[in-house]
Amino acid sequence: MPLKPILTVDLFPVLEGKLIELLRCLRHDDWSRPTLAKQWTVKEVASHLLDGNLKRLSIQRDGFFGLAPPPRGGYEAFVAFINRNNADWVQAARRLSPKVLIDLMEITSRQVYELFRSLDPLAPALWGVTWAGEETSANWFDIAREYTERWHHQQQIRVAVERLGIGSRELYFPVLDTFMRGMPHAFRSVSAQEGTVVEIQISGEAGGSWFVKKSDSNWHLEPNETSADATLKMDQELAWRVFTKAVDVQAAAGQVEIRGDRSLAMQALSLVAVLA
Repeated sequence: MPLKPILTVDLFPVLEGKLIELLRCLRHDDWSRPTLAKQWTVKEVASHLLDGNLKRLSIQRDGFFGLAPPPRGGYEAFVAFINRNNADWVQAARRLSPKVLIDLMEITSRQVYELFRSLDPLAPALWGVTWAGEETSANWFDIAREYTERWHHQQQIRVAVERLGIGSRELYFPVLDTFMRGMPHAFRSVSAQEGTVVEIQISGEAGGSWFVKKSDSNWHLEPNETSADATLKMDQELAWRVFTKAVDVQAAAGQVEIRGDRSLAMQALSLVAVLA
């Protein structure tokens, strides 16, 4: 049974509304707090989200590419190019006041939502979801990937300023569901017998169970299975941190439950659902 598309377009206004509300109530010193996004402060994470809006509108809506990516040099070269661009923008955005940043975020978020609404979800996207091993993806997957970006960066800000995270099933389950589409790619180098099944179980309001299965010499995400050769269980608060590299794999290993083949279960922690 083929997996259904994950349709997230109409969640964007809800998620972005929560971000704008959060940013508007921050104190002056909150903007300089460190976050889980490596060297970035709260203001720099917010600036990065604004950059995402501006690039989407410029490239996908207006057909203006600005800086061309380097010739194909593999995934690592592409990630290095993205990281340089991100760093350049964050540096320049230090000149923006929080109020200017918020106002621009509010305007451009609305325009990005209109752009996404105009796209055929099943048509080919401008970008493939590379962390899931796809060179070409459907629009729905690219949009869902964008949704996970915005969700987890907002979560980083919320953690930094000690605000309640977004853990509701409505807004968080689609993030986890999208992350799991990359699980077969995370298992691509794992040798196992045909029919081997690994279950990834996430507890909490937004959680669920996902199954990756070895069949036809490849790994595939299956909608449901009755049994598994290995099961990895983790809390939903840990899950997003693991899959966005906000926590070290070795540290995460001490916070998960494993049944069955340990090496197979541990492979699930290798999934990186961000460009990194």
